[in-house]
Amino acid sequence: MIDSSRIGRFGFGLMRLPKKDGGIDIEQTKEMVDLFMDAGFNYFDTAWAYGGSEDAIRQALVERYPRESFYLATKNAAWISCKTREEAAAQFETSLKRLGTEYVDFYLLHNLGNKRTKVFEDFDLWGYFGEKKKEGKIKHLGFSFHSTADELEEILDAHPEAEFVQLQINYADWESESVQSRRCYEAARKRGIPVIVMEPVKGGLLATPPEKVGEILRSAEPGSSFASWAIRFCADLDGVLTVLSGASSTEQMKDTLSAMRGFSGLSDSQRRTLAEASEALSEYPVIPCTSCDYCFKVCPENIGISGTFEAMNMVSLYGNRDFALTQMGWSIDAAGRKRAKDCIKCGKCEKACPQHIEIRKELERCVRELE
Repeated sequence: MIDSSRIGRFGFGLMRLPKKDGGIDIEQTKEMVDLFMDAGFNYFDTAWAYGGSEDAIRQALVERYPRESFYLATKNAAWISCKTREEAAAQFETSLKRLGTEYVDFYLLHNLGNKRTKVFEDFDLWGYFGEKKKEGKIKHLGFSFHSTADELEEILDAHPEAEFVQLQINYADWESESVQSRRCYEAARKRGIPVIVMEPVKGGLLATPPEKVGEILRSAEPGSSFASWAIRFCADLDGVLTVLSGASSTEQMKDTLSAMRGFSGLSDSQRRTLAEASEALSEYPVIPCTSCDYCFKVCPENIGISGTFEAMNMVSLYGNRDFALTQMGWSIDAAGRKRAKDCIKCGKCEKACPQHIEIRKELERCVRELE
């Protein structure tokens, strides 16, 4: 049973730590850790796959604070180059060594969804890490997730031992047909599963939203950053254990802490402002893809059409091509799908598309913009 009363509403995500001389800036990370702990927060989230992050937080946190004063979360990415159960299990032991701790408070099967889910099942990692929990090396076992609400429900029903789930939630993706933030959140809440929020600022995109959206938020609170609005939207949701947000500088950490220190919920006026901002965001011209993937099912080349359109929409909305390309790596490459440049223009996808999108034409535009 997770004691939510001891966990701060705001968690420090360690994926995007500050860099210096080609590596993580340990001294600035220490400063951010100190600011975070001094503000009364105590949850730190890293992963085996976050290059250098586990080592960095050992130096910045574990070696400097009493172990019982903080909660530490890390993750197992068995779908990265693991061919055996032993290789996947070794990630756990590696994480403990990097972190310099005998146990982790929250251990996650990393990024379940699509083909990645099957790897954890095939290696029976739920059972393996369940044993580690009995040994006291894991206090709470759960998973992070990137896929549809339907698949999330299947996993939650198959694994009642999951004590929590980490979901991508933000006001931009709340009604998204591809990310399905609201539907995934509701699937977890229906089962009484606590939610940890990741990507509340959508990888930093909501820190610099489209101008019309920015005007709405700025008008309501001239002194509040756009990022703080995004984080508070998530922290206001019932059943949320903590909201993770990464920081790449002490300035970013100070900004978020100013919004979250003493946070007890949004006012009705603030909720209306966020609803207005979300509505304004939805008015920007995007490819009307709902990620139903009917097109993919008939595509003879296995093109990742919906993932490509999602990336193109990110460029249209936020103008951030680098972030869109990173997302394509997750939604297309990691899912075993092909890129748009491999399209043979057979047209089968267009016949299957319920949105009547001119898919071949849009894919050509995506190749020009993204490839």
